[in-house]
Amino acid sequence: SAASIASGRLSYTLGLHGPCATYDTACSAALVACHNARRAVHMQECHDALLAGVNMMFVPATLDSYAAAGLTSPLGKAFVFDARANGFIRGEGCGAGVFTPAGPLAEYPKVSGSAVRQDGRSASLTAPNGSAQRTLLAIALGDLAPSLLECAELHGTGTALGDPTE
Repeated sequence: SAASIASGRLSYTLGLHGPCATYDTACSAALVACHNARRAVHMQECHDALLAGVNMMFVPATLDSYAAAGLTSPLGKAFVFDARANGFIRGEGCGAGVFTPAGPLAEYPKVSGSAVRQDGRSASLTAPNGSAQRTLLAIALGDLAPSLLECAELHGTGTALGDPTE
């Protein structure tokens, strides 16, 4: 794909060594990239890891189908993890980061754990598999007590059906 070519080109242009990969996992692609960058540094496949995530929507029909299915918020606002949740909002965005084991960047917040898993079968796109979600959290937390978390990157469907499970 064009994205795969772009990630390889970026590594080539910047003279980067180590793993180079593109992830197309819908809304979780940046989190999957973060997980694998952390793993590459931990496994000493590279000293530092550059990661980036981009979401761009070029096909209006996709958003139209989500709206027709009642998945998007009619108010144009997301109320994720809130009793007012009535659908999600699609948007474009870009973010980037660097993982490094030591040096000046090591003073920034650390990622204490991460995990990537597919839910397998569930009722629908907005109704995640609760058992799979609990297993994912247990793997990501490892021995870390949830009360010690300072920040968590979470995914919520923004729907009354999916948010309680998330």
